[in-house]
Amino acid sequence: MSREQQAVARARKAFETGRSRPLEYRIIQLKNLQRLFIEREKDISDAIKKDLNKSEVGTQLYETMGLEGEINLAIRKLKEWAAPRPVEKNLLTLSDTVYIQPEPLGLVLIIGAWNYPWAVTIQPLIGAIAAGNAAVVKPSEVCVHTAKVMEDLLPLYIDKELYPVVTGGVAETQELLRQRFDYIFYTGNGTVGKVIMEAAAKHLTPVTLELGGKSPCYIDKNCDISIACRRITWGKYTNCGQTCIAPDYILCDPSIQDRVIEEVKKSIKDFYTENPKTCPDYGRIINQRHFKRIMALVGDSTVAAGGDGDESDCFIAPTVLRDVKPDAKVMQEEIFGPILPILPVSGLDEAIKFINKGEKPLALYVFSADEKVISRMRDETSSGGFLANDCLVHFSVSSLPFGGVGNSGMGCYHGKFSFDQLSHLRGCLIKKLKMEGVNNMRYPPHTPKKLGWARFFFLTTFDLGWAGRMLLLALMAVVAAFVLQKYIR
Repeated sequence: MSREQQAVARARKAFETGRSRPLEYRIIQLKNLQRLFIEREKDISDAIKKDLNKSEVGTQLYETMGLEGEINLAIRKLKEWAAPRPVEKNLLTLSDTVYIQPEPLGLVLIIGAWNYPWAVTIQPLIGAIAAGNAAVVKPSEVCVHTAKVMEDLLPLYIDKELYPVVTGGVAETQELLRQRFDYIFYTGNGTVGKVIMEAAAKHLTPVTLELGGKSPCYIDKNCDISIACRRITWGKYTNCGQTCIAPDYILCDPSIQDRVIEEVKKSIKDFYTENPKTCPDYGRIINQRHFKRIMALVGDSTVAAGGDGDESDCFIAPTVLRDVKPDAKVMQEEIFGPILPILPVSGLDEAIKFINKGEKPLALYVFSADEKVISRMRDETSSGGFLANDCLVHFSVSSLPFGGVGNSGMGCYHGKFSFDQLSHLRGCLIKKLKMEGVNNMRYPPHTPKKLGWARFFFLTTFDLGWAGRMLLLALMAVVAAFVLQKYIR
């Protein structure tokens, strides 16, 4: 039995003991996980510094702070999320107890990504724990140091049988995918996403795929261009552009292109100094393979800023490309690096048409002071998330679902959405062995008169307060006992 098979078998066996189900146990695990981020902050930030050159403050800001918030929310709301959820009834079920009962799915496989290795791996784990599942955690092997820290630390803080960490590369991931899970949660690219989905299909395992794509950014010429470019610069070059919801390219009127370039350059200098290579807040490309891929995208376009790199240090300067053509190399794939192409368009109509010609992106950004422009961009396009006048920040809002559509993914998470995504929402109806006369309308022999009564009772719905429901229930009992017993036989 392989290491991966053993981990899966142990987690399945641990889940079958039932110990992950009590809310008290889930909360203990979540509090222990929270303690990890407080007590091992330095271990976490040191590893990410080696992998992605993130500063200690940057690690807290973009990795662990959001996780602490998610844990706090789950602990505070878990009793409410896990409680039976009453639903609206019709007259036929008015005397019954009808509700939705969330229950654990079972064993979840979480395959993380390397760009925000803690945030995108642990956030679904929080949902899995809160929902009462077991989970096998597979961190990305690309973030070598972080994967090692995760493998070492998680078993010290949370149940190592219920939540094992499996490290390794492609072979280990393939071996995991050969095992049977009750849910698979994957964050990464579309190519691997298809492999995940194919493997899941063999066991009819449902999946969440958090993918990516080319997230457009339209700048209306009548907006505050200085503020818009400052926010776009932050959204684009954070983590050296290695963010799945980073603005991938800019669409704007040719008349403002020069101004946009100057404002972006100004913001780059403000954020990362005259020499970003020595700035502690500017990251690095994850490895030389990705360095070469990104640098190759620049070749057939005009560089307006940056463009230089150092392969030995995996450094690529914040780069802006101007007058980019739709058939340029940089427009053929998700960039996932610090390259910002600008495509001139004649206006909103052309921008919408261009966006809709491509695959549905994970995020779509529009900068405008005109609510009509914002509304049209929202209503005439489709994307995983939609932001007006800012970038990235929707990821931090736990009350919003985060996920893709079409090629940018399926399923969603964050906050209660994580809990629901990793739960089975079980429909329940509890009936008493009384008032059998009400059921005569559904029993053979079927007659037009019975159908008439069935239509009335089945198609009439009520959304009343407690007192109203009690009054209607009493009235229904009287009517049912008298009318149905007498006339429907």
